[in-house]
Amino acid sequence: MSEIIAGVEIPETSTAADATRFIGEKISPLLFHHSRRVFLFGSMHARALGLDPDPELLYVAALFHDAGLLTPFSATVQRFEIDGADHARAFLLDRGFSAGAVELVWNAIALHTTPEIPRRMGPEIAATNLGVLTDAIGVGLDEFDPVLVDEITATHPRGDFKNEFLQTFREGLEHRPDTTYGTVNADILDHFVPGFRRISMVERVIASPWPA
Repeated sequence: MSEIIAGVEIPETSTAADATRFIGEKISPLLFHHSRRVFLFGSMHARALGLDPDPELLYVAALFHDAGLLTPFSATVQRFEIDGADHARAFLLDRGFSAGAVELVWNAIALHTTPEIPRRMGPEIAATNLGVLTDAIGVGLDEFDPVLVDEITATHPRGDFKNEFLQTFREGLEHRPDTTYGTVNADILDHFVPGFRRISMVERVIASPWPA
C-alpha cells in the first residue's frame, strides 16, 4: 500500500526504498525527518506552481541534500552541499541511472542553499530548494493548509529543530571554515564559532597578486 502524507505519495521504487534505508542508517533522526519534510514541502510547492518533477529523483535529492554535514559524507574539504551531491551521484550511478538524471539530482543538492538560481532551473532543482526554504526558515509556509502541515510534522516531528539544526551545521562546518566563503554557511560559523572571521570579496580583490 502506498505511503501518502499530506496528499503526497512517497515513491515506491526500489531506489527510493534503498535511499530511505541507506540515509536512515547514516544520518541523524533530526536530518532524516528534515529531509523527508523537504521532499513533502517541495512536492507541494511543485504542485502549486504547476511543476512536474520526477518524484523518485526529487526524493533522492531531498534525502541526500544535507548528508554532507555528517560523517562519512564529510571527509573532504569542500562545500558540504557538494559532498552530499557527490554521494548522491555515486548512489544513483551504482543503480544504473542515466547521466542526465544523475546531473539533475547533483545540481538539486549542490545548489539547494543558493538564492534565486534553483527556481530558474529544472523542476527537481527548484522543488528541492523550495522544500528546504520552507522547512528551514518557513518561506511559503503560510501558503499551505495548516491541516496538511500538521500531518507532515506529526509524521516527521520537528522536535527542537531550530537549535539542533544550527548545531548540526556548526559541527559539520567548523573544521572546514574556508569552504563557507561566499555562502550562507558562513553565517553559522560567524554566529557560533569564537574567532571566526568571514573574508569578503573586497579583501580578496585587494589582496590579489595583480598590481592594480
